[in-house]
This record gives sequence, C-alpha cells and structure tokens, in this order.
Amino acid sequence: MSEDDSIPAPETSEKPAEKSPERRRSWLDRISSAFSGEPSSRDDLVALLRDAQSDGLIASDTLRMMEGAIAVSELTVGDVMVSRSQMVSLPIAARFLDLMKEVVESGHSRFPVHGENKDEVLGILLAKDLLRGVVADNGPGNVRELLRPAVLIPESKKLNLLLKEFRLSRNHMAIVVDEYGGVAGLVTIEDVLEQIVGEIDDEHDDAEEGVDQIAAHADGRYVVDALTPIADFNERFGADFPDDEYDTVGGLVTAAIGHLPDTDEELTLGAFEFRVAKADARRVHAFHVSVLSSDH
Repeated sequence: MSEDDSIPAPETSEKPAEKSPERRRSWLDRISSAFSGEPSSRDDLVALLRDAQSDGLIASDTLRMMEGAIAVSELTVGDVMVSRSQMVSLPIAARFLDLMKEVVESGHSRFPVHGENKDEVLGILLAKDLLRGVVADNGPGNVRELLRPAVLIPESKKLNLLLKEFRLSRNHMAIVVDEYGGVAGLVTIEDVLEQIVGEIDDEHDDAEEGVDQIAAHADGRYVVDALTPIADFNERFGADFPDDEYDTVGGLVTAAIGHLPDTDEELTLGAFEFRVAKADARRVHAFHVSVLSSDH
C-alpha cells in the first residue's frame, strides 16, 4: 500500500520543471473560456493566439495566417478591390490582335469586357479562351462567343462570404458595383487570399531589373521598398536583422508592429526608425527609414 501511495510522487516532482506554470495556467484558462461559449471579442482571440505564438505553440507564419483569416470576416470587398480607374477592361469592338497585345502587356489572365463604356460589362474574357480563338483553324470569330458570365457584387459584401462564393462557383473574378449600379472596380480570389496568406507574387510582380529598392534622399532619409530582402538591407546599412523567419523588410517590420500598419505609423528597430510611406488594405509598399546611430 505504501508503495502504491508513492506512485503519484514522480508526477508532482515534474510540475516545477514546467516553464512559467502560472502563465501557462492563465493561457489555458483563456483558451478554454474562448471555446466555452462565454462572451469574448475578436481582440481577445487575437491576443490568445499571440500568446500561443510567444509560448512556441504555433509558428509566426501560422499566427499571421490565423490573424488574416479573422480579419477577412471584418473586411468588405470595397477594402481590397481594384478601383475602376485601375481596371484593365477591354472594349468589345477591339480587334483580336489589339486584345492579344493588351493581354501580353498587362500580364493578367482575366479581363472584363465592356460595351460603349465601362459600366456596360458584357462578360469576362479569359486569356486562354482568347488564345484558342486566335489559333483556331477557322480563324478568330466574334469576341462575344468567348465571354463568360460576369458576377456582380456590392462593395459592402464581406470577404469571407465572397471567398465561399468563389469556391462554390469556381469563379475567380467579380465585378464590384456601387449603390447606383455603376462599376466601382473588380476583385479577384487572389485579392481575398492575400488577406490571409500575405502577398502572392508571380512572375509579373517581380521588381523591375535595375530599380534600386533602397533610395537615398537629400534629407538623409531613405525610401525602402517593403519587398527589399532583409539580407540586402543588412548589407547596405551594416545591420544584422535576422532573416530566418521573414524574407523582406516589410515582413520584419509588420511583424514587429504586430498588425498591418497604416501610412505614417512608426517603429524603431535597433538603430533605425521605420515610418510607413505607403500602405493599403493588403500590404505595406514602402518605408521612410532614418538611421539613428551616427556611424552610418
């Protein structure tokens, strides 16, 4: 009996070896309450996830995606859409050769096709359908025959609902209309997914060859492209920022701030002050960087 009574002893002796037991209990209390049906806010849930990342329970990349997934339910189409002025829309009356030229120059794969003006959207033209029409044995036919139906959605539509519709309908583009029925812009499935996983680059998104991603200004500041590799930043300024978790300056600074920053938000990292020079609902594009130490 006395030997049996001593069996729990090793279990209690292991408890003191745990790191920060009070903090872990607090974390477990919070996560249990989050799923117990008790009232809680999104901010509480995000704080909970950040605690989990700090405790090493989830990776930083996973945290960013989980935060993005939470944010998607709060964002609307109007927050991420490509505005009407930036749309690449093709006129129905254009010749096939002119359409092909526009496809090649833009690098896009889907295009709204309009009638007399951009508000008259007739359908969506896929680059692959256009190519098939051009190389067809019987020659190019009517562009209308290649169009696919256009999906129209309001600016106020939530992104999580749009993503579900994209998945069910297998559409990758929707035309955004304003309250008067006019075309306000367009949104693609990539625009939505980038809110969760971050910027999705393809061969057309690469920085132009020869363009300096770090430009010096006369006032002593620098303009740094957010996609500048951390290794390049370190080499330019003699810095030693780690690049094991983040590849770019934008990823490093955004993670340090703890959220997607707005224009003019500031953060000091080491000997550098970063001020957001340009940002939108999807990502940071550029920083103004000041060197605080006197040895640069």
